[in-house]
Amino acid sequence: MQTFNWYPGHMKKTRELIAENLKLVDAVVEVCDARIPVSSRNPILSELTAGKTRVLVMNKSDLADEAATSAWLDYFRRYEMKDMRTALALDSMKPAAASVLTNRLGKLETRRGVLRIMVIGIPNSGKSTLINRLTGRRSAATGNRPGVTRGKQWITLENGMQLLDTPGILWPKFEDQTVGLHLAFCGSIPEGIMDTEELGLELIRFLAGEYPEMIAPRYGVDMSELPDGDARETGGALALMEAIARKRGFLLPGKKIDYERTARTVLDEFRSGKLGRVTIERAPEAGSGHGSDEG
Repeated sequence: MQTFNWYPGHMKKTRELIAENLKLVDAVVEVCDARIPVSSRNPILSELTAGKTRVLVMNKSDLADEAATSAWLDYFRRYEMKDMRTALALDSMKPAAASVLTNRLGKLETRRGVLRIMVIGIPNSGKSTLINRLTGRRSAATGNRPGVTRGKQWITLENGMQLLDTPGILWPKFEDQTVGLHLAFCGSIPEGIMDTEELGLELIRFLAGEYPEMIAPRYGVDMSELPDGDARETGGALALMEAIARKRGFLLPGKKIDYERTARTVLDEFRSGKLGRVTIERAPEAGSGHGSDEG
């Protein structure tokens, strides 16, 4: 598996910015990606904001498996309620997301007369899009590339709440390379530092194992006829990738497979939701040793 390392200088500055401004806010809104609720939560941010009232937003819920999202919400509410006031799933592309979140925020306490919230999250989690929904205008820079938001921004909402937007921040090293892989699947790491063909192959292998029912109708392939057998294994996944390429006509001169175009297509269709609602990470089963639901 490819090794991922990504920590540009502005992320170090963002960490310092968050630490310096925590004392100015009443609560922290942490935005993660509903498809990867573990990998998209920066452990450094969890350490920095320990002790602060937190609201967890599982964003991009429209792209995630509904049953899996429900299981994750239950998990977070049961096992992380010490500092976490609430967890909710949102699609920040929909206008209703703003009212759902502001209603939850309105229940939080403040000692300042005006509720002040810090919004944090990793790159490309949809954090800035959510803030733009809250303000009703294009207050925060947005884009489909990680690392678009730069510098802190205080934003006042119509109800008087104040939000501090911060740039997306990753962490220096992924101890578990699977975390880097999941972030790469969802586009939270710039593509220039990874091998697109390998990433696409890994995604195809995952989809073949967890969502095989999505592959046949989307790409018109029959996995039972693959020459190298089980598509959950590397050989079978490669055969599936080649079958997809042939069905889509992604061929180079001499009828050679265009692996890069095939990989990019599958990645783009996963990220945009064209494949269907997919969750990469599943919530632990109840009673699997993740603490109690007390407190």
